[in-house]
Amino acid sequence: QVQLVESGGGSVQPGGSLKLSCVVSQSIFSRHALMAWYRQAPGKERELVASITSGGGTPYADSVKGRFTISRDTLTNTLYLQMNRLKPEDTGVYYCNVQYRGSNYWGPGTQVSVSWGQGTQVTVSS
Repeated sequence: QVQLVESGGGSVQPGGSLKLSCVVSQSIFSRHALMAWYRQAPGKERELVASITSGGGTPYADSVKGRFTISRDTLTNTLYLQMNRLKPEDTGVYYCNVQYRGSNYWGPGTQVSVSWGQGTQVTVSS
């Protein structure tokens, strides 16, 4: 049974970093596969964030160039997405994707939330 399992999502303030991981079944973790990260923001369509082509190329969406890095570890069958200088518009569910031998495989997704939070009231009085 083919499985893709993402992890590493969470809540972070703008400017922070997260590293997503996706453990992929060995049967489809091939250098001939197209591996990618997609994301879907609330109310929006799923979009391609970054990919690793069968030729080893790593194209990125313009919105994440210079901030995100996709990589893979063939020893552990893991696909990564290092995300730096995160912005509120990076918020969404991130999905791992593998296309191999005519089939398309998806992970269940991991939530990434980038915000300042609600803050806390401080009152100083004499």
